[in-house]
Amino acid sequence: MTDLFSLKSKAVVIFGGAGYIGRTLTKAILQQGGRVIVADQNGEIFRQGEYAGLEGEGNFGFVPCNVAKAGEIRAAYEACVGRYGFVNVMINLVAYGKFADLAGQGDEDMAFSLDGVAGQVFRTIREAIPYFKDRGGAIVTTASMYGIVSPDYRIYGTSGQNNPPVYGMGKAAVIQLTRYAAAHLAPMGIRVNSVSPGPVPDPGKNPPRDFMEQLAGKTMLGRVGKPEDMAGAFIYLISDASAFTTGECICVDGGWTKW
Repeated sequence: MTDLFSLKSKAVVIFGGAGYIGRTLTKAILQQGGRVIVADQNGEIFRQGEYAGLEGEGNFGFVPCNVAKAGEIRAAYEACVGRYGFVNVMINLVAYGKFADLAGQGDEDMAFSLDGVAGQVFRTIREAIPYFKDRGGAIVTTASMYGIVSPDYRIYGTSGQNNPPVYGMGKAAVIQLTRYAAAHLAPMGIRVNSVSPGPVPDPGKNPPRDFMEQLAGKTMLGRVGKPEDMAGAFIYLISDASAFTTGECICVDGGWTKW
């Protein structure tokens, strides 16, 4: 039997691949033999530390991309085709916005934030169709445990880590968009799935220790997640191991949403 998790036949565009989870996922895909184009606004990260060597990889490329602009999304797909001859996988890890609490979220910022969490995912899927429709492929969106359940605000307090309502609205929309896209694109041989991460706090944002302890206590496994914990689900969904899986949302949250 061939290696079901091999990615040697995959050419992948990762929107948001320079982020905390994206950098680890990029390395994991390369280790499995995949070819990668990272489309992000922060290319500098790939010239630093453990990621600096990626720029010398024949199977790695970076293109600047603002997912608010359809033309730049198309340019990322074109870059993948230009470098590797084809593109058959898209991963979207992007989320951005101008967030506030429920009482303070203005209409203009709400619209901007919903676009930054869900609207841009729609764009990256829509713009993928011309590149995928003749050969099929796999699309993976990134949802969140907070697209499924509400935060327990008792553990957030004054930590500064509060999760805003519009973010959860957008992530719930991503999960439903994934289902719709899976149904609409299946006749083209395109599978669409989602990964829903649990608590994976970025230490670079200096989350308070007591907050981290309370986060860990909310999971069945008694710890917070790491980017490495997320990579396996993405690898599965873009590999041939998931050839009969579409429309699914895989929760990788330490059991958070299952209590």
